[in-house]
Amino acid sequence: MKRFLTAAVVGLSIIMPSPVPAKVPASKAEITLSFAPVVHKSAPAVVNIYAKRIIASQPSPFANDPFFSEFFRNFGRPAPRVQQSLGSGVILSSDGLVVSNYHVVGEATQIRVALNDRREFDAKVLLADKTADLAVLKLIGARNLPTLSLRPSSEIEVGDLVLAIGNPFGVGQTVSSGIISGLARSGGAVGNTRAYFIQTDAPINPGNSGGALVDMTGALVGINTSILTRSGGSNGIGFAIPSDLVAAFLKQAEAGNRKFIRPWAGLIGQMVDSNLAEGLNLDRPEGMVVVQMHPQSPFAKAGIRQGDIIVGFNGQPVNGPAELLYHMSVAGVGAKAKITFFRNGRKQTAVVRMKQAPDRPPRDKTLITGQSPFAGLTVARINPAVISEMGLPMTADGVVVVSARGIGANIGFRRGDIVKEVNGQRVETPADLRRAARMRARIWTITVMRNGQLLTMRLRG
Repeated sequence: MKRFLTAAVVGLSIIMPSPVPAKVPASKAEITLSFAPVVHKSAPAVVNIYAKRIIASQPSPFANDPFFSEFFRNFGRPAPRVQQSLGSGVILSSDGLVVSNYHVVGEATQIRVALNDRREFDAKVLLADKTADLAVLKLIGARNLPTLSLRPSSEIEVGDLVLAIGNPFGVGQTVSSGIISGLARSGGAVGNTRAYFIQTDAPINPGNSGGALVDMTGALVGINTSILTRSGGSNGIGFAIPSDLVAAFLKQAEAGNRKFIRPWAGLIGQMVDSNLAEGLNLDRPEGMVVVQMHPQSPFAKAGIRQGDIIVGFNGQPVNGPAELLYHMSVAGVGAKAKITFFRNGRKQTAVVRMKQAPDRPPRDKTLITGQSPFAGLTVARINPAVISEMGLPMTADGVVVVSARGIGANIGFRRGDIVKEVNGQRVETPADLRRAARMRARIWTITVMRNGQLLTMRLRG
């Protein structure tokens, strides 16, 4: 092999480029490369957040027992605990709208925000969403504050330089640098399969949560939220929530919403991997195959069917349920989206209007009373809105347990149980279950669907 390579270059004339003469730096800009101008512009709009929440201790298991409660009346009385959290936030309006993570401020009873110039404000939560891990705060009495502008996260590319600004480990405001390492990261790796992230190697540590990820113009491209780590510190894999979703939250907060409203897909999808692509006769893994679809789904009304492979949303790629949910959340209720999909090997398009899950038929939320096995259960009729809120199967119907207390909880009913039959009679509405609860029976035979499995309970009356 060595002789072959040597022979291959025989007779070639190789021209070497002339060496570039060394040049003495002629200006300060040529001597140093500094992020200082970006930091001067961005850092004043990044704040430290101190949140306090009251955690109720678990009550004694004998508290409601008519016999043992007397013995344990003054023993081990539970006392509430105070839990404190530290994080960061970003000012996005001069009158004090701040975006941070839900896990920093969610359910907090007291929030204090410290600015870069050492001013401090109390704050209240305007809009919070646990699924997206985002929250919008309002600083009380604030005005003329420094702000960051939002750059569309759809414009950023892998390799772009970024800075992460926050308060890691509570040591004070800190800046770290890195690049965009990846886009369209699903949240399965960080425990939230419905999330969608920007990945960066800019060091992010505890306390950075809610801080800013900015580009080289000082514009916000993401809100730092989590890391993958074995040691508890940064290992070079951090995640940020894209600024496009932050903008959607800010818009709804300014409109007065107290709960983030997402469009409803009404379908269940599965990412197309190599095995599935082979089974579907695709030349490469691409898109998300529709596995289940609700009859009232806006995608169904636009002509998309079970088995279709969705590959695009308004020109943006879709490779899984998390990406589809993200693009729908950014588009917002009322928008129209051009969906690109494959059916039988042919690429097609459809226009889908983004809408909320219909709350029809009426859920008829009902508390069951009396002395039946269902006493203490709050139930509702299943409709698309209930399916969306409770994470039920797309094909679920009938009556679902919203909460369980009293006799029903003691028997073993749980939130999310779907009551199908009572003593051979099918249950389709809360009224059906109320009538069944008034039965006088020596033996109760109850069929319930739990986590997709049918269970049958036999109880003595």
